[in-house]
Amino acid sequence: MTPARRAFPWHILVFLAPACLVYTLFMIYPLLDTLRLSLYAPVPEVRGAVQFVGLANYQTLLTDPLYAPRVQGAIVNNFEFFFIHMFVQNPIGLLLATVLASQFVYGRSVYRTLIFLPTILSFVLVGFIWNSILLHPQWGVVRNIATEIGIQGWFAPWRWAGEESGALTVMSLISVWQYVGIPLMLFLAALVSLPDELIEAARVDGATAWGIFWRIKLPLLLPTIGIVGVLTFVGNFNAFDLIYTVKGGLAGPNFTTDLMATFFHRTFFGFQLQSGNPTMGATIAGVLFVIILGGVMLYLFGFQRRLLRVEY
Repeated sequence: MTPARRAFPWHILVFLAPACLVYTLFMIYPLLDTLRLSLYAPVPEVRGAVQFVGLANYQTLLTDPLYAPRVQGAIVNNFEFFFIHMFVQNPIGLLLATVLASQFVYGRSVYRTLIFLPTILSFVLVGFIWNSILLHPQWGVVRNIATEIGIQGWFAPWRWAGEESGALTVMSLISVWQYVGIPLMLFLAALVSLPDELIEAARVDGATAWGIFWRIKLPLLLPTIGIVGVLTFVGNFNAFDLIYTVKGGLAGPNFTTDLMATFFHRTFFGFQLQSGNPTMGATIAGVLFVIILGGVMLYLFGFQRRLLRVEY
């Protein structure tokens, strides 16, 4: 007797449809339309008209003296921004998570809340806070204190944020301060879910706390480390608000704090460049999409597949 075929679960489509519709309307369609726009260029004779030029915009972006040095500098700055988060923010998050996962730390929930609190603050508020503390050229808490004790030369306003060599590092460390709570929570969730039997067995065998972390906890945390790494990559290549807020929309001396997102914004709307050029702005967005897609694919087909082979 042929078994009866199961009815298609139409109710799943009903539940998924609203989310898929919203995501398509506000994410997929704008992305595809931006990529389409990057293949067009304005018609000089007709205001608002565009014509199809294929990949000519991408060639212009990578070779034209107006764009090429700035897009290359923005990509380098973006990678520097990412590496500071990857090798400063995430290790600090892992360290804090390891400490807060211990049962011997009193008030763990309070510490978790305080560390995660800056994450929910707006970029405008974070920029105002750091301007008030350190970065404003005319007033600030650190400036006043340094003047009182006679070391105002070292803590001069904009000594780091305004100088070409340190501006991007300062912006990165402010971002680290704001977002260290996210890797902290992800690592903490992974640590508390580790099997207690493995850790207890290692303690019975005489393993030290460092040996338990290095030989047991860290290998089991590799999937979470990969997820945190790819989220850091995507988030930092989309970074815009903090740089724009603290630097007032400028790119810093010689565009030293210019990221791909701020370069896109200035190109699209015409700040510090020629008049706004939406098609070239869309081209920059297309390059940014390719970079992010390449990083995510590298994680999926490199790091994650290797982890799956080790597990099986």
